[in-house]
Amino acid sequence: MTSAKPYRFPSLNFQTLGLMFVSGFFASNAFDLWGQLVSPALGFANLSPHGLARSLLAKLGLPNGEFAGYFVHFYLVGLVGYPAGWLFVFAPVWRQFFDGSQWFLPSAVYGFALWVFAIGGITAIAGLPFFLNFTGITWVALVGHILYGVVLVAVMNLVERSGKSDNIKKAG
Repeated sequence: MTSAKPYRFPSLNFQTLGLMFVSGFFASNAFDLWGQLVSPALGFANLSPHGLARSLLAKLGLPNGEFAGYFVHFYLVGLVGYPAGWLFVFAPVWRQFFDGSQWFLPSAVYGFALWVFAIGGITAIAGLPFFLNFTGITWVALVGHILYGVVLVAVMNLVERSGKSDNIKKAG
């Protein structure tokens, strides 16, 4: 363990929201490309994450149509929730214990944590089997969530290096 640098929380402003939306957009698209195109082409399961969102909405007694499922999965989770989780929860905790100069390992660990949260926790709340009974979709989702975390942080770091987000200290 190396000495950790203090984490400087980003300001919650339009620049930070833009960073979240842009990085979340690319990460969500990488997740969906993997889960809905590449994985099935390789003979593995096809991910349908909006179905999990629909199940959760139904369990909570909320509207759960196709649009609602896609809206929750892509916009609320992919563009806002998971990027906010990185910036305001995971990265600060990681920095308390490890040097923040490296981004790949923490982003992969973050993706794994998202998988545990979504497939281990949200599925149970939605009334679905724990970790979806460890079927093929479980493992495709694991790769997808790790890919999401890596792409999310890679894009955040690219934006930061390009100087377009001066108020964001290195996202990793």
